Amino acid sequence: MKILFIGGTGVISSSCTQLLIEKGCDLYLLNRGKSFRKPPSKANILTAEINDINSVRAALDNHHFDSVVDWIAFNENDVGRDYGLFKDRTKQYVFISSASAYQKPPVKLPITEDVPLVNPFWKYSQSKIDCENFLMEKYKHDGFPVTICRPSHTYDRTKPALKMGYLPFYRMKTGKKIIIHGDGNNLWTLTHTKDFAKGFVGLIGNPNTIGEAYHITSDKTLTWNQIAETLASKAGFELNPVHIPVDFIALQDKEWGAELFGDKAYDTVFDNSKIKKIVPDFNAVIPFESGAEEIADWYSDPANQIVNTELDELMDRIVAEFELKKPGT
Repeated sequence: MKILFIGGTGVISSSCTQLLIEKGCDLYLLNRGKSFRKPPSKANILTAEINDINSVRAALDNHHFDSVVDWIAFNENDVGRDYGLFKDRTKQYVFISSASAYQKPPVKLPITEDVPLVNPFWKYSQSKIDCENFLMEKYKHDGFPVTICRPSHTYDRTKPALKMGYLPFYRMKTGKKIIIHGDGNNLWTLTHTKDFAKGFVGLIGNPNTIGEAYHITSDKTLTWNQIAETLASKAGFELNPVHIPVDFIALQDKEWGAELFGDKAYDTVFDNSKIKKIVPDFNAVIPFESGAEEIADWYSDPANQIVNTELDELMDRIVAEFELKKPGT
């Protein structure tokens, strides 16, 4: 198959890039070439800025593809642009949406693909919903061959589940408190990017997926307390958690609050029957204990120990404000 990735060197897409190359696909990557993740040598690189339509058309030349996947489309303008570029160039267009688009608070568990797409809290999720609605309208009325994929919390060695990057390890190392929202006991699903890739490549070029949506996640869940404890243990640090209600965090920082209310504040368990039916050998097998070892190893390198001082100071303020107002203090 001849496949185009818009992006292809990100957290989730890099593993999919590697797996498709290993399977012998003729893979093209359209991006700016600025990621620290280097693409496989067998990938064909098309260098262009996706929003510079003239440069994209020049890079695409007369190419046609069996499948086009946009890893970096986040709003309706992005998918509208893609529709204009690729409606006559591909047999399949795959949109990377988000499982955070499912109704919040959750209406049922486990979550299946027929759960309504309603998120009144988080702009990111709302934009993904707009994208899905636009694309499904083009599928129904114009025959645009869209497949929708909804990853949930998918990680690689550079992405600890806690907020964010090296910062949680820095705070552990320096004895600062780690903020865990709520009581830390709500269930959360973490999926290693290599596991995600095994399910995702089964969607590519499969005509039975046109007009359909799929999430691809692990079947295992952990509490946020367990996630934090695992990361601390693998990094060799003592965990000093402070449990802060989501509404209190939201009062201190609207963006963080929107992310929590729009996604991470609820039990999140997925039913993967649909992807397993179309990709029978898909199974997420990498436990977070192994993933956490990769993460801890990555951040043991001083070159990767970049501290977001602004976020660190925000966390200090939230902790101080909460402990000042907490009953009994």
